Amino acid sequence: MSRSKLAALALIVAGIAAGVAFALLTRKHETPPATTVPASAPVDDFEPTAANAAAAPGPAPEGMIWIPGGEFSMGAADPLGKDANVVGMQATEDSRPIHRVRVNGFWMDKTEVTNRQFSAFVKATGYVTVAERTPTAEEFPGAPPESLIAGSVVFSPPDHEVPLDSHFRWWSYVHGAYWRHPAGPQSNLDGRDDYPVVHVAYEDAEAFAKWAGKRLPTEAEWEFAARGGLSGALYPWGNEFLIDGRFMANTHQGHFPNQDTQADAHGGIALVAQYPANDYGLFDVAGNVWEWTSDWYRPDYYRAPTADGVADNPGGPADSYDPSEPGVAKRVHRGGSFLCTEQYCSRYMVGTRGKGESSTGTNHLGIRLVQDPS
Repeated sequence: MSRSKLAALALIVAGIAAGVAFALLTRKHETPPATTVPASAPVDDFEPTAANAAAAPGPAPEGMIWIPGGEFSMGAADPLGKDANVVGMQATEDSRPIHRVRVNGFWMDKTEVTNRQFSAFVKATGYVTVAERTPTAEEFPGAPPESLIAGSVVFSPPDHEVPLDSHFRWWSYVHGAYWRHPAGPQSNLDGRDDYPVVHVAYEDAEAFAKWAGKRLPTEAEWEFAARGGLSGALYPWGNEFLIDGRFMANTHQGHFPNQDTQADAHGGIALVAQYPANDYGLFDVAGNVWEWTSDWYRPDYYRAPTADGVADNPGGPADSYDPSEPGVAKRVHRGGSFLCTEQYCSRYMVGTRGKGESSTGTNHLGIRLVQDPS
């Protein structure tokens, strides 16, 4: 990433393979170069999920549900019956190889954290999110003063078809956009108490989690929970995108990015829990908004060898490395968003991965938390 882009506070966008991630107002991080990780023998097929048999260790905390943990096959399946040239429907290389993972049981929020919940946190603590803070000249030497403005990234679709070769065609940095004003200063949260909170950077998510007595899930925990006990399914509900003609997640229909037909009854972000829960009782683990996990992002992480062929409660790599933006430390996103479509970003597929720079929030990125049984 060039110093000139940093100095100009440009909107820095990195692809989530065929999807979208952002690095806005990037706080520069020093990260080590890529390391060579010996590849363990790949697992060609998904093996059955073996959930732990132990019952939940007591009453569920409010708004949470017990995820039993166990052993499962982690990674992305190739879409069934899809042409290999359909860009948006390809399982990414960073989701391979399929490998066995073991996680302990934990409590998990049934839904994404809502504006109502985040508002209670801000009221109690006075917390100010990253998007509300004005960048300083110390952070961005040489940047013109008029560029040092608080804001965040907002989906801004064009009114006509555009080539899908540049994310800049449908994203804008909007002064005054943050969680209370998700589309910019003229927008508000009227009637949106139970929508997912967005424009939440990683440190904002951690601050909320600490206040709530919870934590962000690891990537492995998130995928185990999202699969709901199904082994190798393409989606959290099975292998068919529509069930009896019914949409199962809030995604994009129509021509991306300029047309949303709202065939799923929602244009843009939706209320939480508008679609059926998965078999563990979790809502919106596909579509609606992306969700932070605690893992650093590396595309080679799944190739790390394990002692007995099973990764035990993996917490992610020790550092971050993204070949597309060396030097920018990123965390893993999961679940896709209301913008996912087979034309461009199919990350509602349960095993696929996203990535994002830690100080960057957008209006399609939120959080869901977990809690340990003790």
